[in-house]
Amino acid sequence: MKWVARETIQAQILAGLRDAPVTMLTGPRQCGKTSIARRIAALRRGTYFDLEDPQTPIQSGVAHTVLGDLKGLVVLDEIQRQPALFELLRVLADRRPRLARFLLLGSASPDLIRGAGESLAGRVRHVDMEGLGLGEVGAASWKRLWVRGGFPASYLAAGDARSMRWRMDFIQSLLERDIPQLGIRVPAAALRRFWMMLAHFHGQVWNGSELGQAMGVKPDTARRYLDILCGAFMVRTLPPWFENVGKRLVKAPKIYFRDSGLLHALLGLEDVQQALSHPRLGFSWEGFALDEVLRATGGAQSAYFYRTYAGAELDLLIFRRDRRYGFEFKFGDAPRPTRGMHAVIKDLGLEKLWIIYNGDEAHRVADRVWLLPLAHISRGIEW
Repeated sequence: MKWVARETIQAQILAGLRDAPVTMLTGPRQCGKTSIARRIAALRRGTYFDLEDPQTPIQSGVAHTVLGDLKGLVVLDEIQRQPALFELLRVLADRRPRLARFLLLGSASPDLIRGAGESLAGRVRHVDMEGLGLGEVGAASWKRLWVRGGFPASYLAAGDARSMRWRMDFIQSLLERDIPQLGIRVPAAALRRFWMMLAHFHGQVWNGSELGQAMGVKPDTARRYLDILCGAFMVRTLPPWFENVGKRLVKAPKIYFRDSGLLHALLGLEDVQQALSHPRLGFSWEGFALDEVLRATGGAQSAYFYRTYAGAELDLLIFRRDRRYGFEFKFGDAPRPTRGMHAVIKDLGLEKLWIIYNGDEAHRVADRVWLLPLAHISRGIEW
């Protein structure tokens, strides 16, 4: 399978290794963490350990002996399999002179994050990794990336059918093997049913009561299922922005699949034509484009949506240097600004509002409103 360069994420990892004794690279399984870590280890002549390997020498009782003598770069893959190592890594990171720097790889989970934060606070640089994005595969390949998603094995598969098969196998493996290994005890069949139902709520405001009622479980149980999928980097919750603007505002988060390919797999959409003709087309495009904007802007920590009960709404609000910028996502040849967009600009005091669409031309369409092709996003945004 061909290699796709991941220059941005590699630069973030190398910066972490330069500035901190420990760098933690987290993201969903199969997104490419191991491949890029092995490349960096080879470049730095580092030492690599796979903690899922039963034959790994990093075992209880001897880990200090093995790790304590190493110098240079040390990579520990699937660190969540041995959370007790965090205490040892704290001791090794505090040594002076500093003999080794550690790169930890792991699938995200509340237990993993909590253990790392408590033991390695002040010593660790966090780097989040996702699947492939437009900046890595090229803007001309957006349809393939949109339909298949960014997991390298899915995107690079020899044909849509093989890509679909890989995604279905990934879903089964995550539910039956990977999530239980994180210490989470939920019936795989129940979580799969919830995940499939959630596909029809992609891009919509979270309603735990509705989903719980449909599944025959309590809203708290539905919320727990959602938290599990968020913890595994399968789902993103986008919080609402609300302030005292004299309006009744929606205060529940919106739900997005972080990978459009997994969304399409659960909706049964194998190729571009099926995706283009599906009733959820607009919501699918919204989530895909939103993810690309967050990648390009680095705005995931300051990103919100805005909606009033009167009907005014904004798909994405990003704060940048104390200024507010808006994004709307529309699938169409030439979407136009609406009365609601102008109302939101006034309500929120937006500097600019971009309508991200699937066309080719970028131009201003109204005061503070610009039409911007998704293909241009990876080139950067003119704030």
